[in-house]
Amino acid sequence: MECVAVTTLMAGSKKVIMFFYDVISPYSWLAFEVLCRYRNIWNIDLRLRPGFLTGLMKETGNNHPGILPNKYAYTVKDLTRQFQYFGVRLCPPKDPFEVMYEKGTLPAMRLITAVSELQPSAVEPLSRELWTRIWGLDLDITERQSLTEAALKAGLSASQVEELFRLVGTKEVKDKLKSTTQEAIDYGAFGFPLSVCSVKGSPEVFFGSDRFELMAHCLGEKWVGPRPDTPTMKMRERERDGECVNKASLG
Repeated sequence: MECVAVTTLMAGSKKVIMFFYDVISPYSWLAFEVLCRYRNIWNIDLRLRPGFLTGLMKETGNNHPGILPNKYAYTVKDLTRQFQYFGVRLCPPKDPFEVMYEKGTLPAMRLITAVSELQPSAVEPLSRELWTRIWGLDLDITERQSLTEAALKAGLSASQVEELFRLVGTKEVKDKLKSTTQEAIDYGAFGFPLSVCSVKGSPEVFFGSDRFELMAHCLGEKWVGPRPDTPTMKMRERERDGECVNKASLG
């Protein structure tokens, strides 16, 4: 596919990227942080779309990586490398199987969905706080007390938290989470994270946290690594720009 000249969905002068995720997914956390870091650099209108990974995988017939021992062992090792590379703190749960496959994240994802209805600006900090709890501190994200602590740390007031827990159990919030999950499936999702932008007027879908270089190419933007604000990344960008200028001058 030719991606040099692209037309993206626009929100004013910004490019729209819809990001579907579940905080049970550590790779979603990495992709989330990268998109947040590049939001101003790429002039993105980043639209966070909390979904339910367990429901999505059931609907699509996908299996968790823990089903295959070799794949699970590789994933654990790969996550350590990935988190170091992306500059995100990792402290895996002592019992990942229990956390991911027995407890799950339905209460957490319903809470984030309720926040998207009541206080949309808090979706980002709450999502980050929940990821930090489960993947950075090995803390619970299923009990009401744990979710309350996360919501308060994300900047929500005690009264807002009470209202959120009232909304969590409503049909409106449950249906919203289901519909967002189905929307991801309709885009072809078989897992999370899923980033959707529009290239040449049609949706372009990117799965995972390792397709940002391709995404940048399709969007006509620059990818300078997962930490664009670090001096090393800025230096590489300047060197690459200088190299391009020199090549152009040589004709």
